Amino acid sequence: MDDDWKRQIERLHAGLVRRDDPAEWVTEADAVQASYRYPHLMLRGPVFGLAAQDPGTSADWRLVRPATSGTPQEARDSLNSLLWFRAKDDTDDPGVRRELLAAVAVLEREPVDELTVLGVRYRVVRGEEFARSGERGLEPPRPTDPEPTDRSWDGRHDTPSPDLGFALVPGREDGLMAGAMRLALRGFAYTGARFPPEVREDSARARTSHPEVVLLPVGFGVVERSGPGWQPQGALMATPHEARRQLFGALTEFWPLLHKFDDREREQYARAAEEFKAAGRADEVRVADTLYRICRIERMVRCGPDGPEPPRPSDLDDYGPTKMHPTMDEDGTLHHGE
Repeated sequence: MDDDWKRQIERLHAGLVRRDDPAEWVTEADAVQASYRYPHLMLRGPVFGLAAQDPGTSADWRLVRPATSGTPQEARDSLNSLLWFRAKDDTDDPGVRRELLAAVAVLEREPVDELTVLGVRYRVVRGEEFARSGERGLEPPRPTDPEPTDRSWDGRHDTPSPDLGFALVPGREDGLMAGAMRLALRGFAYTGARFPPEVREDSARARTSHPEVVLLPVGFGVVERSGPGWQPQGALMATPHEARRQLFGALTEFWPLLHKFDDREREQYARAAEEFKAAGRADEVRVADTLYRICRIERMVRCGPDGPEPPRPSDLDDYGPTKMHPTMDEDGTLHHGE
């Protein structure tokens, strides 16, 4: 352990002792146990979000769209929509609307990863998504992971994404284990022949250009295993129960329609879903040869002297910029079909 690592761990430990919060100690003990049960990290790959730095409010970069997109262009599209709807709904000033729409026009033509609009810097940011694994497979939710107050199974009662407003500032982790993880991830880079050379080179450069790490709020998702590996299914949710509800809906509604199940398959999946629901806080269910599990998902964002890391040259898009919304005049008039 080098001196910098040791000093930071000691600072984290001192802060935990000073706060003397029993709930924090339980959470730390839970994290320590998880590190033994699930000692390995399984990388899923990059995720992208949108951050903003508003000098009039703070010097911090904060997420304004969750870091859950699979490609940089998805995050650019979210900035396009954010600015377009601000022009439509949030101002009556033609000059303000003109500047917002000028930025939208750029995003319709060019794959830009940063824009300054009305004094606010917006940046597409790149993160990594991973899960812990051990002999039992991928890590499920921990007993100390928060659950929503409304744990119903019907309708949508989703907790707002904890990413929104989250400050991308290294070193603000409260927990000792989270701080240790952040320090360990500073040296992370893609290795191995399965990654193309340009991906490995970009990853190695990022350790120098963006040496610090911010851990994003933990999320929860559905994974399935019908062979040797685990495959993600569905969106990242804010709480374990919301991921359970997502799995229940997939078993009873979405997958039967998507895969055109016959009556026997529908009944098989519906029966498994009801057993899963009746268990309350179950984290896995098996249907035939497929095991479904609620998985604990972690993410990180690298940061450098100028803030969070943008997309890398080797990050790929499935499509390019496009016009997403109707043309709008500076007075707010919409022109559909143009």
